Amino acid sequence: MKYILPLLLLISVNNAFAQSAETILKEASAKAKAENKKVIVLFHASWCGWCKKMDISMSDPVCKKYFDDNFITVHLTVDESADKKHLETPGADAVKKKYKGETAGLPFWLILDADQKLLADSYMRKPGISKEEAGENIGCPASEEEVAAFISILQQTTNLKKEELTIIAERFRKNQS
Repeated sequence: MKYILPLLLLISVNNAFAQSAETILKEASAKAKAENKKVIVLFHASWCGWCKKMDISMSDPVCKKYFDDNFITVHLTVDESADKKHLETPGADAVKKKYKGETAGLPFWLILDADQKLLADSYMRKPGISKEEAGENIGCPASEEEVAAFISILQQTTNLKKEELTIIAERFRKNQS
């Protein structure tokens, strides 16, 4: 019982210093503008295994440079369990909802330009489905179809060369196993 008050105080102090989603995105946009990059926003949670695979894949030495050269990567924590709500990024749910990701599952990601204009999201849309309509969330690409959609998005939003995109595709295909 004597530890509850200090623990609650620690959680309160921790939340008071947590950056809001708006601040994180504003700082990422400024950095992206200065470095002529895009922003990739990864919505994730501590319990999400596929979120961890996404981070591991993007940080893999075989393709990390390609992501670092093209993106400012930020993480917004959402959808935590009741006992870990303090980990959530304040305002991240609203950002996820703004980009029609509230039912997408995790990970859900966005690619924004330096002015925070949406360039792409993790929805895989079938032919004939408009950009306003949600498709199936790719999340962390693993299947042939998901990886192909992800590579297509990277091709449209970056200047990555074909051989670099091939390396990224090969790395993400390893997530299937």
